[in-house]
Amino acid sequence: MSKHVLAVYFTQSGQTKEILDSFLQPLLAEGVQVDFLEVKTRHQFSFPWSIPVFFDTVPESVDVIPTALEPWSVPRQQYDLVILAWQPWNLSPSIPINSILQDEAFKALIKGTPLVTICGCRNMWINAQEKNKKLLQEAGAQLVGNIALFDRHPNHLSYFTIFHWLGTGRKDRKWGIFPKPGVAQDDIAHAAVFGATVNRFLQAGNWQGLQPELVGQKAVVVKYSLMYIERKAGKIFKKWVAIINKHPQNRKKILVAYKYYLAVALLIASPIILLVDLILVRPFSQRKIRRQMDYYASVEWREKI
Repeated sequence: MSKHVLAVYFTQSGQTKEILDSFLQPLLAEGVQVDFLEVKTRHQFSFPWSIPVFFDTVPESVDVIPTALEPWSVPRQQYDLVILAWQPWNLSPSIPINSILQDEAFKALIKGTPLVTICGCRNMWINAQEKNKKLLQEAGAQLVGNIALFDRHPNHLSYFTIFHWLGTGRKDRKWGIFPKPGVAQDDIAHAAVFGATVNRFLQAGNWQGLQPELVGQKAVVVKYSLMYIERKAGKIFKKWVAIINKHPQNRKKILVAYKYYLAVALLIASPIILLVDLILVRPFSQRKIRRQMDYYASVEWREKI
């Protein structure tokens, strides 16, 4: 009997859909019936993005506040697997993704259903996936797998190239010298390998052991330096949003200050903090660090880590 899969996605630039299509190739080749649900919101998140408009999404994405969705429907009431192709915004799920995960009809659809998340991002996805895990648990879905594709270039370089891509809509080399932004085409094509792995478990109807196998295939890689920065930055982002929520009349001015703070923190402060951590903390915290990295690579969700 043929398996039925629902592929849910939101995309602006088209990269997320490209990753999803690559991932699905082995499933489609084996005769899996795939239905697609593109998440559409009433408020249009246009692409390319101007920098002020991009930063204006910070409060709602960090606080996981949903926005109104366009009406949606799918052909079936139950699926053997749901695949959620998503992207992080501001160390959180993008607003369209958090919106569909909080939609009551969608929550009813995925309740008790195996679900695999797959994202394309600049390089930081851990905090956002933790929020996804919580939303999925609240919906009663069974998270069985996670895949994270990211820009492999150094953090400082990708910071500049991502804003070039957002601002121009072009996935090319800034000034002809910077690397191309986004997930590399080879990595997008390689997503088919992970799709084949997921399909094997789908056909067997047994999801036990899927995520450890995906981790072994490097479908998800937790880098200590990025994990460390994310854990610190996630708390700081919440403080900035708290200030905005307390002074909504000054939202635009605060977001401008936040934009410059973020640049200084990422480009200047974070290398210094990482160096101090490397000398004074990391050598004495190896077991704790390994536990944290193993947890973030897993599909488990805990309130406190």
